Amino acid sequence: MSKRGYISRYLLILKKLKVKPYSTYEELQAYIENQFDYLQMQDDNLQIGFSKRTLQRDIKEIRNVFGIDIEYSKSQKGYFISQNENENMNFQRMMEAFDMFNSLNLAQDLTPFIHLEKRRPQGTENLYGLLHAIKNRLQIKFTYQKFWEEELSQRLVEPYALKEFKNRWYIMAKGSRDNNIKSFALDRLTNLEITNQTYQYPDNYSIEQSYRYCFGIISPNDEEPQDIILSFDPFQGKYIKTLPLHDTQQVLVDNDEEMKIKLKLCLTHDLLMELLSFGDNMKVIEPKSLADKIKQAHEKAYRQY
Repeated sequence: MSKRGYISRYLLILKKLKVKPYSTYEELQAYIENQFDYLQMQDDNLQIGFSKRTLQRDIKEIRNVFGIDIEYSKSQKGYFISQNENENMNFQRMMEAFDMFNSLNLAQDLTPFIHLEKRRPQGTENLYGLLHAIKNRLQIKFTYQKFWEEELSQRLVEPYALKEFKNRWYIMAKGSRDNNIKSFALDRLTNLEITNQTYQYPDNYSIEQSYRYCFGIISPNDEEPQDIILSFDPFQGKYIKTLPLHDTQQVLVDNDEEMKIKLKLCLTHDLLMELLSFGDNMKVIEPKSLADKIKQAHEKAYRQY
């Protein structure tokens, strides 16, 4: 079997255990056999041959390749994926990425039926190097270009964490110019160099805490989060309910007339832009300061016509 065939089988095992934890060997075997046509797309010379010995070897390779542990529960009499909450999120995103990769790979002859957004690369080729620098506390150098500046600038920073927002990746780092922690978009970062100069990671910095009450990538600085109440029409509410704006979101009202939610966030520019995108499908109930900003922005937009 080719490497692609092996990896496809690993992914099928993970998918089965994701949908049905504590699956028995017999259930995994039946699932693999039912997916034989899919596996043959990955490897024309594939032979099914899925035994208990094969499963144990696959479990070992899944741990080595993906860093995911599969264990057997005697009480539940089945196999399950063992991971904490953060690892579970990483696993979900990894499966999403592999599903997309395999679908596109299998669909080379289905080009008329797949339409991808045309966008520039996101700079993800630097992810591995940046993670290496963060883990080993190494300063990095790179060339950077802001959207509002034509000239390129050279940066020397201490990388602390990576953050994703709206299909863009950012490196959170402390610059040598002003010692402030800033975000740098990876798609505007080039000529990355990982230096041999180490740094001391600040004890009081946590990206999770820094952005706990923040929507987007703009740092709230010292601003305190506020309770925000928004009212959506029923149609838009269905989208907001299935894809929450933030993990602080609470549903207050959900009926045929409206869906009202409560958030606890800092009033950043990113949040303002997101709320404006809902147009007349949303109304800010609280706080008044946010409602005024939304109103002023809509009035300014109206005057342009």
